[in-house]
Amino acid sequence: MKIEGRNAVGEAIKSGKTIDRLLVQKGLKDSAANKIIEDAKSRGIKIFFREKEALDRESREGRHQGFLAEITDFNYCELSDILAKAKEKGEPPFVLLLDGVEDPHNLGSILRVAECAGVHGVVIPRHRAVSVNETVIKVSAGAAAHVLVAKVTNINDAIDELKRQNVWVYAADMDGNGIYETNLKGATAFVIGGEGQGVKRLTKQKCDASVSIPMFGKVNSLNASVAAGIVAFEKLRQDRGT
Repeated sequence: MKIEGRNAVGEAIKSGKTIDRLLVQKGLKDSAANKIIEDAKSRGIKIFFREKEALDRESREGRHQGFLAEITDFNYCELSDILAKAKEKGEPPFVLLLDGVEDPHNLGSILRVAECAGVHGVVIPRHRAVSVNETVIKVSAGAAAHVLVAKVTNINDAIDELKRQNVWVYAADMDGNGIYETNLKGATAFVIGGEGQGVKRLTKQKCDASVSIPMFGKVNSLNASVAAGIVAFEKLRQDRGT
C-alpha cells in the first residue's frame, strides 16, 4: 500500500508502521521535512531520495508534498482489542460503528474525528463498505496510524457484543431523540449510516436508542463524517462537563 503526503507519512513513521520503502524529494530543506527524514533515519527506515518527477509518476493523487511511502497492508484489530484499549486507559468504551460507509474520503475524515475526539476504536463491516486504503490514510491526515479499526463480518453482531459489555449503542438517525437533550455519558457507541440509506432498519432496531442532529435548512441529512464529528464531540463535551 502506498501512502503520500507529509502528515500521513510522518504519522506512519512515528506510529511504528512497517515501511518497506520511503521516497523523499531531493532538495527539501525546511524544518518539517527534515523532522520526517530524521524520524525515519532514527527508526532505520531506508530512504530513497528522488527527483520530484519520479514521485509525481508514483503518486496516485498528485499531492505527495515530497514524501511517498510503501507500507504493509493496514493491520485491522478485533472488537475485543478496542474494548481492551478502553479498559487499559481506565475509561468507559467510546466506539464508532460504520454501517456501510463506501466513500474513502468519509472514512478518512471519520478516522480523523475519532483520533481527535479520543474514540477508542472504529468498527467497519467486511463487505459492502470501504476498507482502509491509500486515500483513507491520506484524508485522515495521519490519524489512521493511531486509531484502532476492527473489520467485522456483521455490524449487528458487533452491536450485540457491545451491549453484552454494557455499552449503550445509539443509531445516528433523523428520527431519533435530540442529541443535545440525550445523556451520552458513560460507555457509548454510535452507529453512523452510509452515504445512501443511512443506518439500515434492522441495525437501527438492534440499537438501544437513536439520536438526531437538529436541522434548520432545506436539506435533511448530513455527510457521514460531519455527523460522526457532531455526535462524537457532543459526547466529549458532556463527558468533560463543558
